[in-house]
Amino acid sequence: MATIRPFKAFRPKSEFAGEVAARPYDVLNSDEAREEVKGHPLSFLHVGKPEVDLDPQINIHDRQVYEKGKENLQKLISQGILIEDSTPSLYVYAQTMGNHTQYGLVGCASVEEYSNHIIKEHEFTRKDKEADRCRHVRVTNSHSGPIFLTYRDHADINIIVAGVTNQPPENDHIALDGVQHRCWIIKEKATIERITAIFRTKPNVCIADGQHRSAAAATNSRERAKENPHHRGDEEYNYFLAVYFPSNQLRIMDYNRIVKELNGMSKEEFLSRLQEHFSFAKSSVPVKPAKKGDFGMYLDAAWYTLSAGHTLRNITDSVLRLDVSILQNYLLDPILGIKDPRVDKRIDFVGGIRGLGELERRVNSGEMKVAFSMYPPSLDELMAIADDGKVMPPKSTWFEPKLRDGLFVHFLD
Repeated sequence: MATIRPFKAFRPKSEFAGEVAARPYDVLNSDEAREEVKGHPLSFLHVGKPEVDLDPQINIHDRQVYEKGKENLQKLISQGILIEDSTPSLYVYAQTMGNHTQYGLVGCASVEEYSNHIIKEHEFTRKDKEADRCRHVRVTNSHSGPIFLTYRDHADINIIVAGVTNQPPENDHIALDGVQHRCWIIKEKATIERITAIFRTKPNVCIADGQHRSAAAATNSRERAKENPHHRGDEEYNYFLAVYFPSNQLRIMDYNRIVKELNGMSKEEFLSRLQEHFSFAKSSVPVKPAKKGDFGMYLDAAWYTLSAGHTLRNITDSVLRLDVSILQNYLLDPILGIKDPRVDKRIDFVGGIRGLGELERRVNSGEMKVAFSMYPPSLDELMAIADDGKVMPPKSTWFEPKLRDGLFVHFLD
């Protein structure tokens, strides 16, 4: 059964929360992060992407990058910016984006349950990204980027959360992107016990975002257990930082694809090959797909609508019917030669929050040759695939709003 475990979080003092809280390490490249930290010495990007404080020529996986992250984290603590709660607690973390608010419970999830698939994955990971987060956890001795978990809605949890959030929050700030972030502490032992008991009735929870951080937590836990001759199983390294959201509150956005070249084909040859499985036509406006089986394509300064409707009719498997699978199996692989998008350097991924203009920009700059806009999978599809023990292709989902790093830090000992 699923676990949510209270812990003594290191959290920013309320007056510093807005300055500390930072976008996740994996939604910004190094140059974007360097721009974002200018004038913001307390930003948690100094911990999550510590290359921002080093020579831009340095390899971002160099040991000194992770050591710098450790140094910056310890500085936030020694300066009294981050302080530790006195008792193990659970927390409520609310995010408001426009007219949408989602309420998550913050606690620690079990590495054992991740390994035993009680915490279900829905996507494959990329080994390079997994290794990066392993090093970060190992050197900083902490989990600072929470894993985004989701569970099926439970009325009693909703009642508890509503009662907690009826009180003034511990901290409340609006980020530069306009998203409001609020946090509350749940200290009462009876309330914590009630929440943990409810979660023990749930057969599983699902990773919505944070596949690489989850895998890294599991790897580091195994390492710590092997090194500890007195390993018991209840040490902090057996758990990782997570925020649990009810699935009916979440929103999935499109996760788009851009490709560097046409696999040696001319534009005309490429368009001819598309006709094998897709119908398409030029569009006078940017194409944001409105239904499953439809795609947008930006090529040579022009937008096209693509439809795989006739192809979908012959596919019954829940994973193979996903739009990301259709694009991969009928276009990216057979036509553009991208066999494994987890390792192929010719493909990149752009979260829907960046808009179609970002696809145009990357292609118009000459960096990329063609872009594909996607229709997002549904939460029902994600949960059903996880329940069946199946896995989505990489980069299938993009959730917004993103959890902020630095609002909660969990140390491994």
